[in-house]
Amino acid sequence: MQPKIMMKKKSISASKASLVLFLCQMISALDVPLDSKLLEELSQPPTITQQSPKDYIVDPRENIVIQCEAKGKPPPSFSWTRNGTHFDIDKDTQVTMKPNSGTLVINIMNGGKAEAYEGVYQCTARNERGAAISNNIVIRPSRSPLWTKEKLEPNQVREGDSLVLHCRPPVGLPPPIIFWMDNAFQRLPQSERVSQGLNGDLYFSNVQPEDTREDYICYARFNHTQTIQQKQPISVKVFSMDSLNDTIAANLSETDIYGAKPVMERQPVLLTPTGSTSTKVELRGNVLLLECIAAGLPTPVIRWIKEGGELPANRTFFENFKKTLKIIDVSEADSGNYKCIARNILGSAHHVISVTVKAAPYWITAPRNLVLSPGEDGTLICRANGNPKPNISWLANGVPIAIAPEDPSRKVDGDTIIFSHVQERSSAVYQCNASNEYGYLLANAFVNVLAEPPRILTPPNKLYQVIADSPALLDCAYFGSPKPEIEWFKGVKGSILRGNEYIFHDNGTLEIPVAQKDSTGTYTCVARNELGKIQNEVQLEVKDPTMIIKQPEYKVIQRYGQVSFECIIKHDSTLLPTVIWLKDNDELPDDERFLVGKDNLTIMNVTDKDDGTYTCIVNTTLDSVSASAVLTVVAAPPTPAIIYARPNPPFDLELTGQLERSVELSWIPGDENNSPITNFVIEYEDGLHEPGVWHYQTEVPGTQTTVQLKLSPYVSYSFRVIAVNEIGRSQPSEPSEQYLTKSANPDENPSNVQGIGSEPDNLVITWESLKGFQSNGPGLQYKVSWRQKDVDDEWTSVIVANVSKYIVSGTPTFVPYEIKVQALNDLGYAPEPSEVIGHSGEDLPMVAPGNVQVHVINSTLAKVHWDPVPLKTVRGHLQGYKVYYWKVQSLSRRSRRHVEKKILTFRGNKTFGMLPGLEPYSSYKLNVRVVNGKGEGPASPDKVFKTPEGVPSSPSFLKITNPTLDSLTLEWGSPTRPNGVLTSYILKFQPINNTHELGPLVEIRIPANESSLILKNLNYSTRYKFYFNAQTSVGSGSQITEEAVTVMDEAMASRQVDIATQGWFIGLMCAVALLILILLIVCFIRRNKGGKYPVKEKEDAHADPEIQPMKEDDGTFGEYSDAEDHKPLKKGSRTPSDRTVKKEDSDDSLVDYGEGVNGQFNEDGSFIGQYSGKKEKEPAEGNESSEAPSPVNAMNSFV
Repeated sequence: MQPKIMMKKKSISASKASLVLFLCQMISALDVPLDSKLLEELSQPPTITQQSPKDYIVDPRENIVIQCEAKGKPPPSFSWTRNGTHFDIDKDTQVTMKPNSGTLVINIMNGGKAEAYEGVYQCTARNERGAAISNNIVIRPSRSPLWTKEKLEPNQVREGDSLVLHCRPPVGLPPPIIFWMDNAFQRLPQSERVSQGLNGDLYFSNVQPEDTREDYICYARFNHTQTIQQKQPISVKVFSMDSLNDTIAANLSETDIYGAKPVMERQPVLLTPTGSTSTKVELRGNVLLLECIAAGLPTPVIRWIKEGGELPANRTFFENFKKTLKIIDVSEADSGNYKCIARNILGSAHHVISVTVKAAPYWITAPRNLVLSPGEDGTLICRANGNPKPNISWLANGVPIAIAPEDPSRKVDGDTIIFSHVQERSSAVYQCNASNEYGYLLANAFVNVLAEPPRILTPPNKLYQVIADSPALLDCAYFGSPKPEIEWFKGVKGSILRGNEYIFHDNGTLEIPVAQKDSTGTYTCVARNELGKIQNEVQLEVKDPTMIIKQPEYKVIQRYGQVSFECIIKHDSTLLPTVIWLKDNDELPDDERFLVGKDNLTIMNVTDKDDGTYTCIVNTTLDSVSASAVLTVVAAPPTPAIIYARPNPPFDLELTGQLERSVELSWIPGDENNSPITNFVIEYEDGLHEPGVWHYQTEVPGTQTTVQLKLSPYVSYSFRVIAVNEIGRSQPSEPSEQYLTKSANPDENPSNVQGIGSEPDNLVITWESLKGFQSNGPGLQYKVSWRQKDVDDEWTSVIVANVSKYIVSGTPTFVPYEIKVQALNDLGYAPEPSEVIGHSGEDLPMVAPGNVQVHVINSTLAKVHWDPVPLKTVRGHLQGYKVYYWKVQSLSRRSRRHVEKKILTFRGNKTFGMLPGLEPYSSYKLNVRVVNGKGEGPASPDKVFKTPEGVPSSPSFLKITNPTLDSLTLEWGSPTRPNGVLTSYILKFQPINNTHELGPLVEIRIPANESSLILKNLNYSTRYKFYFNAQTSVGSGSQITEEAVTVMDEAMASRQVDIATQGWFIGLMCAVALLILILLIVCFIRRNKGGKYPVKEKEDAHADPEIQPMKEDDGTFGEYSDAEDHKPLKKGSRTPSDRTVKKEDSDDSLVDYGEGVNGQFNEDGSFIGQYSGKKEKEPAEGNESSEAPSPVNAMNSFV
């Protein structure tokens, strides 16, 4: 807290109002450095200006800096105590004190231990006028302990029940910040149902099936050490009522009555706090946090009330879905009973928290510095309040006042020290300590007894200017001890000023309430006390007021007309007025139709949007006046249709008043073609340097037909004019006569001068060359000069022409150079150019970063630190650091692989970075290199680090073979990325019925060294779905799924396979095919001979016969049929030996149940694929179930 300085009058009975004004004057004189020379001359006891906080928690890895800064005259010396005894810093090599300061630096990074410097420290600042002390500064190193080892059992909860996951973080200093996340480092979603309590525990008002997961992880973040500690993952498994019913049903007979109760709705019950009442104590000024979390189904809603009162407005906030009541800046008035009510549709529960607000000491009146003259009286007052009421004690120069050296001018009366007839030896620093059980306040206030003659701090002959009939304030800032008396005089020999026409302020200021012209003159301020007298003169000038003698008037104007507002002013001749026009109290539109003249505002081609109030404001440095008028726009009378067009080009261009650097151009406008000309564009041609190319020169309003043009030397000018209206631009006018200006020295130098080396031993100086007309004369050249910066060297220069680059060779590597490029021609040099700083060429950095450290954060993320390289070894512009890192091997496989290096670049002088995307349970190497504009420096020594285990990837494959009536064989491959040591495999499977509903889930844990498993005791002819994943000690990886079917009947399957593979069956099929082929050949021959046969007869009988072709999908032939009798074929004509296929199924594949098994034909077209059963699409009439699928096809589905 910055102390204030005040001064007492000699008489204690003097009026308090005069004392306050006097104190303010003394505070300004001593505490605010209005006159630094004065402050350097005055003696002053020490004042603590900066100190470390009372409770100072430090990072144990970094140096400890305990601040103590003080001011005083003479400058104070500093000393320290530790735990109440003198702390001799000279005897401790790890401790140093900053020069001209009391700040201690304890070197921890060079071998010191922070724990060895725990304690209570106090600083004393002392000079010949007293001693000021700091607060007691308690130094404690921050702590971030690891989580205690504990075995966490899985939480198995019934759907709808409540659940609390305990965090119980390690006790740290300061306490950690708690949050819950999953394995993927993503925050767990929270809601009215699931939320984190103030103690860090995770509360479930009721659990749902989606809450099942194995990675509820509590994290504790310790901000001081920037570390995060992780608790072991907590597993939660929620059993839904449906799954419980299915499990029970699977174990009961059909006659048993079974079924778990459905999810029961429950009325609210408070999870925290427990019981019906509790108490809470909070300190004044702190944040009060009250919490209520309830269980229940549906999820309860929380409401807060204060019994016998209202929650404080503007200070009350609800957090955590209204489960937390937050009141900021609490006071004693916030004490009372706060009730939280948890309610759902079934009922409510409540809890009452009795809040008591206590208070650490706080100031009512803190002691303030006293500046007294010898013989004066004064008091120091120290008043504080708190709950309980604090105890007040005094110290003098850091020593309890009871044992301090006696001072006859001092008397202690409780919270007040009274000083009477002080002397210079009475100067001291007093400390007031106000303390209770919740804390303390310590304030330093000095008593400085000074005997100083008057000084006037206002600069001599200061000029004050005011407008007539307004107040004038003339300053006379002063200092003296005792307080000087101030008198004012007008003129050098004038009499003292008195009377009602003047006001004399206690700070020395003279006020003239109504200054007149005759108030102008010299005023003298005289300050005197018993030690001396001083005077100072100031000047006052009274100016005539600014007036608007002709104000703008109300106007009514027709649309597309022209209107003008006048604003003629009168002002003091010594003041420079500025006139501003506003429209509707805002700036004028950015529109060329608005023309502001010296005494008027003109609006051309008025439109409806120009309606409004126009204000003329006149400002000077001393006053401001304004006047307004309204413009009303009305519709113009109807007029015949007008044809609008672009204006005709101007003509009769004439050049007059030719000078070396200017010429006047005039022209006659062409016809505006019913659209007023808004502006004229003037272009020029340089016939000497760029003949035939026209450049923009300037433009003027459409009311102007002459313009003064600025010219450049050594240019052959021709001009042309283009008229512009709202329709567009006219054709250019005919060019004017040519005008060649005289040559001259260049006016400007090349721009964009740069110095950048392309090689380590050169400096490439580049610039943008001047354009032809900028040369101002023939023989344009450039004088290139350079010299090494910060070295006492002479300029080296060279003159070049027709280039924009010069290379300086043989330079040192990457040193700064001062560079300048000056233009010259045959007539002389351009003005002296400004200097720019460039650098010679860069070279590769020389040194690798040192002290490379790696902190592994988790299995996929690490943080790398390094020390910055010295800038002088960078040998170029420091662009940043590159971290090369690569995986050496997987710790689970111990096999090396192709090394793929990854690179991360960190810009600037950054000394740390994060390495994302690491593979778990792997060994990595990295190195760090500094980068400049030339490239990379040498690499630091390779740093090896290892990532911890993670969860594995899914198994590489899952194959199910050898189906039988009651067993299946499973084979699998290990995960491609085990990410650790595999501990086991988890197999889960469940049956699937005909409606694709899932049955009960069975789980099996398999040792990690197994790669196959035979599942027995399965149901025959049943489809199963399998879920398979691997586990490490960290958790389960992603799963792979597969489906398989057990066989219906082994005997039937065997028969079907036997028949289909017997030689006689194959021979029979071949014989049938051969007979059909012969029959076709015979029919073909007979047809060609014109013979009759049944099919031929049908063809003769019907003009449009239809022929059924052979089906490609089943290998059978179609039959000829009558066009009028399209009957289905007989079932036997297209049915294999052991199956019946309906007509609507006849076009389906023979391998409907053989996934991946296709029928094939030999070269002669015969079918050699296996016959297989075909599933009926609809059950046969009178049969309760359709045919079971063929076991051959069922087996094929696993191949």
